[in-house]
Amino acid sequence: QLQLVESGGGLVQPGGSLRLSCAASGFTLGYYAIGWFRQAPGKEREGVSCIRRGDGMTYYTDSVKGRFIISRDNAKNTVYLQMNSLKPEDTAVYYCAARRLYTTIQTVCTNRDMDYWGKGTLVTVSS
Repeated sequence: QLQLVESGGGLVQPGGSLRLSCAASGFTLGYYAIGWFRQAPGKEREGVSCIRRGDGMTYYTDSVKGRFIISRDNAKNTVYLQMNSLKPEDTAVYYCAARRLYTTIQTVCTNRDMDYWGKGTLVTVSS
């Protein structure tokens, strides 16, 4: 069964950090571009960060540049999102997703047309 499972969400104070993990089963993440997306209440789902297969080129949406870092460990079939200097506006359900065929890593994040999705993990930034 093809599956993506996110973990690592939780409650954190503003300025704090969290690391999200996205583990794949049933397929090899190394053949896919992987993206982290988030959806806050009442808002559309947005692409946060994406990482290309092969050379690992990355893309970040402007609001998280310099604060979030995406990485992948193909040996563990896992992708991570290190989130630092968290703000209340980062509060959302975070999803990871995989796409096999694409043109650029930026379009993976902006088009949100992915092959597989996880069920999400909730991140709450609040004092």
